[in-house]
Amino acid sequence: MDEGAEIIKYSGVEILRQELVVLKQVDFTARAGEMVYLMGKVGSGKSSLLKSMYAEVPVEQGSASVLGYDLNKIRRREIPYLRRKIGIVFQDFQLLTDRTVSENLEFVLRATGWKDRTDIDDRMGEVLDRVGMGKKAYKMPHELSGGEQQRIVIARALLNDPGLLLADEPTGNLDPETGEQIVSYLHEIARQGTTVIMATHNAALVEKYPARTLRCENKRVVE
Repeated sequence: MDEGAEIIKYSGVEILRQELVVLKQVDFTARAGEMVYLMGKVGSGKSSLLKSMYAEVPVEQGSASVLGYDLNKIRRREIPYLRRKIGIVFQDFQLLTDRTVSENLEFVLRATGWKDRTDIDDRMGEVLDRVGMGKKAYKMPHELSGGEQQRIVIARALLNDPGLLLADEPTGNLDPETGEQIVSYLHEIARQGTTVIMATHNAALVEKYPARTLRCENKRVVE
């Protein structure tokens, strides 16, 4: 993406969950390489907003576009292509526990159309090195600490070189020091040109690693 290009544009957006309004009149844009925190209490709509960006939760009103896809008009068959351009990091890792680190990554690459063995091995090596886990490819998830597992999850999210990385409470299950390392990685990823949106309620982390901050409160998103 060109530096400064608009990656996300929401205008007057309303988001419902089970027919209840979670967020209304959402207006915001995010540009390439921007690091954005999304703060708010549990139940304030942070996760719903993130899910709307990868078309898991529909946009009810207003206009919304992500990575050039119009979320108001996106067709079901287009959604996988949008999601390939988005990396997602969850709080609870969601690694396949019966496979090694490299098998977890290979599964994602093959599922998104990679076929050549050399290309797959090269790409896995690149993303693991990028998060400092190059020597852990043969390990099973249960052999890794929580922080190491979360680094693998970030590596997995970077496999297809996404324009947007969404991290939903990525430090929620980690001790403070490990959480800081993960946030530091996410800032580095943003500096390299990927837009990063991180939902968190950890004010201390935001203070230590400052960036643009949006707040979900009273069903609105305020800057």
